[in-house]
Amino acid sequence: MKRILIVLLVAASLGASAQIETPAPSPAVTLTTRIGLTDVKINYLRPRMKGRKIYGDGKDFLVPYNAMWRTGASQGTVITFGDTVEVEGKKVPKGDYLLLSKPGATEWTLYLHKNVGIGGDLGAYKPENDAASFVVKSEKLTEKVEMFTLNVTDLSDDNTKANIQIAWENTSVKFGVKVNFDKKVLKAIETATKVNPNAYITAARYYLDTNKDLKKALEWVDLGIAGGEPNAFWNVHLKARIQKAAGDKAGAKATATKSLEMARKAPDDFGYIKQNEDLVKTL
Repeated sequence: MKRILIVLLVAASLGASAQIETPAPSPAVTLTTRIGLTDVKINYLRPRMKGRKIYGDGKDFLVPYNAMWRTGASQGTVITFGDTVEVEGKKVPKGDYLLLSKPGATEWTLYLHKNVGIGGDLGAYKPENDAASFVVKSEKLTEKVEMFTLNVTDLSDDNTKANIQIAWENTSVKFGVKVNFDKKVLKAIETATKVNPNAYITAARYYLDTNKDLKKALEWVDLGIAGGEPNAFWNVHLKARIQKAAGDKAGAKATATKSLEMARKAPDDFGYIKQNEDLVKTL
């Protein structure tokens, strides 16, 4: 009996080690993008067209119009938001969501579904488990996209907004994601400035960039200059920009001139000679 058990164990071990891995017909992709301070992760599979008709009316199409689709292959697509966000104006809490859709000729209905465990089993879909649903317009592409593709595009200059794009065949669909990092930054400013003088510079720059209290920004940049490197002409330049934004042109010109003189004496001006000269011209 013992010999039989040993033989069975050896056979099982050989079977486990003899697994063969081959390329998947729909390769897996993990895409991570940071919007503002929020990580957005997308896990999905990329099916190919393979000569098939993808979107349209009737049974001849792989994805018929107005029918629920898992939006990808196999287990579908999962989107993870690292913080609470707004998706097409609707608040969506931090977490994992299955991306489902009903494609149409000119617009799609998209769903962020909380029960990611259903995967591609659309028979288990329950509307009450949707975190959000919304309708967006579709666009026709001039060139065909052979492989199903998801991407994060159109990131705004202020890092508060971006689009998630679905592209396949000759169709593109985008939906907007908006983030709010202000509270997180303000809390970090409150903590960091208590222990690190250089944090005042970051805080002042953030207030300037987001058009907040410029009086406070000026106070912080002065503290940063006083407690930082004595020849940090880049911080002096920042002060000049804050003064200009606050309407103090005379003060900004004097400060920019000082930063210019400091930059000219430095081994490397990092481009601040020109930046200061350009700033002075505007004053």
